[in-house]
Amino acid sequence: MAQVQPPVVDPPEEDEALVKEKKEYEFNPIQALAEIKIGRYYMKKGSFRAAEGRFLEASLWDPTSADALYELGKARERAGNKKGKVEAWKKFVELAPEDKRVAEVKKKL
Repeated sequence: MAQVQPPVVDPPEEDEALVKEKKEYEFNPIQALAEIKIGRYYMKKGSFRAAEGRFLEASLWDPTSADALYELGKARERAGNKKGKVEAWKKFVELAPEDKRVAEVKKKL
C-alpha cells in the first residue's frame, strides 16, 4: 500500500530567517520529534528565537504534529511575536481540537 504524503508547505517569508537553509521537506515525524526536543532545550535556556526556529522546522517536517505547533506558539509568545503566536495556536486548535491544552490556548488567543 502506497503512503500518501502531505503537501510540502514553504514557511512564510518572515519565518525563512529562522530556517537556516532552503530545504525540501518530506513527511518525517522522527526528524520532527528531534527538532521538538532541541527546541525544548532552547526554551529552557531562554533562547526563544532559536527554539522558535526548531519548532518551525518540526512543523515543516510533520505538518500533523500538534506538539510542534503548540510549542511554536509558546516560543513565539516568549519571543514577543504576537502575530506568529496566534497563527501557530490557531493551527494547533484546528489540528487537535480534543487536546487537553486547547482550553489553555484559547484563553491566550
